[in-house]
Amino acid sequence: MDYFRYVDGRLLCEDLQIEELAARHGTPLYIYSRRTIVEHFQRIREAFAGVETLVCYSVKANSNLALLSAMRREGAGFDVVSGGELFRALRAGADPARCVFAGVGKTDEEIEYALERRIFLFNVESWAELENIDRLAAARKTTAQIALRLNPDVDPSTHTYITTGKKENKFGVDLELAVHILDRWKELSAVRLVGIHLHIGSQILKVEPYVDALAKVKGFLAACRARGHALAWIDMGGGFGIFYKDRDARPAREFADAVVPLVKGYGCGLILEPGRFIVGNAGILVTRVLYLKESGKKKFVICDAGMNDLIRPTLYSAYHRIWPVRTEPQVSGPAPDESTWKGPSHVTDVVGPVCESGDFFAKDRSLPPVGRGDLLAVFSAGAYGFSMASNYNSRPRPAELLVSGGEALLATERETYEDLVRRERTN
Repeated sequence: MDYFRYVDGRLLCEDLQIEELAARHGTPLYIYSRRTIVEHFQRIREAFAGVETLVCYSVKANSNLALLSAMRREGAGFDVVSGGELFRALRAGADPARCVFAGVGKTDEEIEYALERRIFLFNVESWAELENIDRLAAARKTTAQIALRLNPDVDPSTHTYITTGKKENKFGVDLELAVHILDRWKELSAVRLVGIHLHIGSQILKVEPYVDALAKVKGFLAACRARGHALAWIDMGGGFGIFYKDRDARPAREFADAVVPLVKGYGCGLILEPGRFIVGNAGILVTRVLYLKESGKKKFVICDAGMNDLIRPTLYSAYHRIWPVRTEPQVSGPAPDESTWKGPSHVTDVVGPVCESGDFFAKDRSLPPVGRGDLLAVFSAGAYGFSMASNYNSRPRPAELLVSGGEALLATERETYEDLVRRERTN
């Protein structure tokens, strides 16, 4: 469910027309629906209410301060993977005691920053990292709470770049090595094992991989408790898939119905780290058509947004629904797509201005006819859109708007050419 819809052929975000927002703020432009974000968060929380659950929004999906602040007001904790993300969460008013720090390569400076702020939990990915956190915590005369990230060798059936729970991935430790770490725990003095971490991937469309992962760690949980570790938490990470093209994503309730009984049976609380599920369908990228071009039998729609603004199509071969902001014939309701559109159309590549052949949003896509100056909406761009944007080709990054009903907050100002060189020096 999202709050982007057409009324008399014009696309709205909640109560505001996209055309008017683009006229006021320019393009390319990211637009987010606050109502969509809040409702998706509430669905997660309500679905997993059968067990003590800490829902930590995954900051890497979209780290805009206005969005983080909205999540904090709804009661979210935060999952961070860098010192910068922790800084952002705290700047947005996050409670450090509801922050979880993940990632395979935490620096000493990042660990010390998190210890100083007294965060809730470190998700630890290796013995070497565990030793380092122990050393730094001991030097501060404090104790760090740890969840050991396990690699259960489960295939989540997603894109290879966002699979994290198979034995060939860099994440976590296998179950055999994890037992050896338990046996060496007595060498440590300033870390306390309170849970395990089981994030197995992203954009997962099946319940079974989560069930398989939980089943594989039953013996390890018993080994932990036999050695005196009072495990209180199982961190399942996130990874719940969303609708991009086909309506094959599962509702939060289906995941909860399978996971909650197992977690309760293990005598643990549950930590969840959803990101894409909350913000993915809550955002669009609006881009203006610059030129139409033909080359041989190919047709191209060249837009002012490029791969530096949204890299997912070229990085992951990701599908994003694309449709004109104004439709003729006029439609009302959810955005049409290739399968439901009854008007005229043609097959085209939707591309950007960046000097790379990989700079595209869609190839051989059937779209209604468009002309120079028309606006296109790239849907499902709320997650890993702006957060992965860059200044490649010295292109300023877009503005971001957070819409709430009939109001639009300019959450991030559009970068200028001066911003591109602000920290640089000439000879």
